[in-house]
Amino acid sequence: MGLGLEEGLGDSGTVGDRLRRARRRRFVGRGGEIELFRGALSDGAFAVLFLHGPGGVGKSALLGEMAEAARQSGVTPVLVDARTVPPEASAFLRAAEVPGAGRYAVLIDTYEMLAPLDDWVREQFVPGLPADTVVVLAGRDAPSPRWVADAGWHELLRVVSLRNLSPSETREYLSVEGVPGELRERMLELAHGHPLTLALLVDMVHRREEVPGALRAAPDIVRALLTRLVDQVPGPRHAEALQVSAHARFTTEELLRAMLGDDAGTLFHWLRTLSFVEEREFGLFPHDVVRDILDADLRWRDPDGYAGLHRRLRAHFVERARRAAEDERVRHQTVADIMFLSRDHPIVKGYWRLTGLGQLSATGLRPGDAETVLAMTREQQGAEQAAYAAQWIERQPAAFGVFRDGAGEPFGFAAYLELSETGIGDDPGARAMWEHVLRHGPPRPGESVMAWRFFVDTEPGARPTRSETMIRLWHGQEIITGARKAWDLVAVPSERDYWDPLLSFFDFHHAAEAAFRIGGRRYDVYAHDWRDRGVDEWLALTAERELGAPVTAASPPELVLSQPEFADAVRAALRDLHRADRLAGNPLLRSRLVRGADDPAGELRGLVAEAAATLRDDPREESLYRVVDRTFLRPAPTQERAAEMLGLPFSTYRRHRNRAVERIAGWLWERELYGNGHQVDG
Repeated sequence: MGLGLEEGLGDSGTVGDRLRRARRRRFVGRGGEIELFRGALSDGAFAVLFLHGPGGVGKSALLGEMAEAARQSGVTPVLVDARTVPPEASAFLRAAEVPGAGRYAVLIDTYEMLAPLDDWVREQFVPGLPADTVVVLAGRDAPSPRWVADAGWHELLRVVSLRNLSPSETREYLSVEGVPGELRERMLELAHGHPLTLALLVDMVHRREEVPGALRAAPDIVRALLTRLVDQVPGPRHAEALQVSAHARFTTEELLRAMLGDDAGTLFHWLRTLSFVEEREFGLFPHDVVRDILDADLRWRDPDGYAGLHRRLRAHFVERARRAAEDERVRHQTVADIMFLSRDHPIVKGYWRLTGLGQLSATGLRPGDAETVLAMTREQQGAEQAAYAAQWIERQPAAFGVFRDGAGEPFGFAAYLELSETGIGDDPGARAMWEHVLRHGPPRPGESVMAWRFFVDTEPGARPTRSETMIRLWHGQEIITGARKAWDLVAVPSERDYWDPLLSFFDFHHAAEAAFRIGGRRYDVYAHDWRDRGVDEWLALTAERELGAPVTAASPPELVLSQPEFADAVRAALRDLHRADRLAGNPLLRSRLVRGADDPAGELRGLVAEAAATLRDDPREESLYRVVDRTFLRPAPTQERAAEMLGLPFSTYRRHRNRAVERIAGWLWERELYGNGHQVDG
């Protein structure tokens, strides 16, 4: 596409002339390629310009504009559409016949259709042309290795890979097409600058005066793009490989093997041959618009298949991240792969910027970084906040991570601190977060409390920012591969309209009473208790939300008891097991032990019976079970009567009762700590 300058048609010329001028008025961009062609016509710097790019990227339109440039230079353009020419030398020569004398340029469209003639074109046709002739070959595929390997062509060949239009060129095109300003940014986001997609969206706007929220909402556009961009797929396994490449950030042979099995090598090789697939350090990936239409098509026509692919990819990346817990580079890349799977979610996509992520890093403090961190904090959040940051740098320097660009320059930082009663000092922010933990469930032995106490972003005006992306990436790594935690807390400068949707999506509740003020600025705190919803359950929840499950505000935390408090609650529950009014007030009914039960009291009674059964099944403890049975499960009128029924002296009965209660409390405590899937030793 490029923008023509002619005004008014009048009545002169042919319909073809009018058509050509109409196309030129709607042509934008490609200035570099056109100037390259004009330069060759002027100085003969090279003889062949080889343009390649995926379908719909505008190769035909660019050839039309180059034909106009040739005419303006007094050169006759000879246009050959290879779709209409049999791949035979004689047929091609007839199609490329020059009408009359004078200088001419040969422009061949859809050159991939002439693949059987490629050697002949390179070795006979082009060398036989007049020395001042310029040939343009435009097709989906890059030139064959024989073009590049020939030393003579090094001087006479130029190769250009055509990309989508830039954002500014896209906006210019939409303006030329008369698209209302309020619709242009959404169209830019959907089309990624792909000319054919833009043209189809413009047509939709002119017909319906609307832009779809996502490509999957416009199946007619998806169908048209698939027809143009994705040729006949050899078989169903190839189609599956395409779907994997569309949904994953990068595709490797290893990933295809994990998803599709033993023919991964063949499928990977096939993907590498596709014109719309590119290669980078971490694997293959399709051009953005191809990725989007393949993903949209699968989600529209096979929602269950789409969901299954999403879950399998996510599980694979989670497992890979855990296996690479000690390899920071692989872990960073793999968590980015997980983040990428949620790129189209209407909430999440507004909070991170995946473009250029591979150039960014989060590193520990290097020499001189402490002053940089404190200067950033003073500038963005004030001197008082910087003073507290300085204290924490002294106490926990390893908790600080500096976000850097590809040149190593810092652009933000965060600190992921471990909180404890004795380590908080006089920091009011850390104190407020710690008191929230104490109110809702202090850590138990072996558990940690982790807090994102500091987050400083030097680019807050350009959301989503690079720092926001990096803290999400770092936090994701800590969740998936980190050690056992009781709590995660996040403190951010108060902006609830911005932070609530994201942190609710990730099941962090707003801890209103933990908010604090420093230097006149309010900070909000969000929290997640990992004993309430563990990592695996959290991963399952967020995976379903990525697929469209509703996002609700995270619930306040359940009550988390210390071990002595828990044991006291078990003793009270045993006493009140058959007194519904009294059992209703037992703290265990608000604990992790019965989470999610429709009838918490009934669930608790069942767990008590299950714990007692472990005594019955152990021959060494059978006497304890009988005491539990007559005291709590099927209680006698009094404990004295229970001892009498069991034939035990009351002192012996009490010892058995106390021991049995300890065993039941210990069994239930293990369930509280590790969940119902944990095998409790008898």
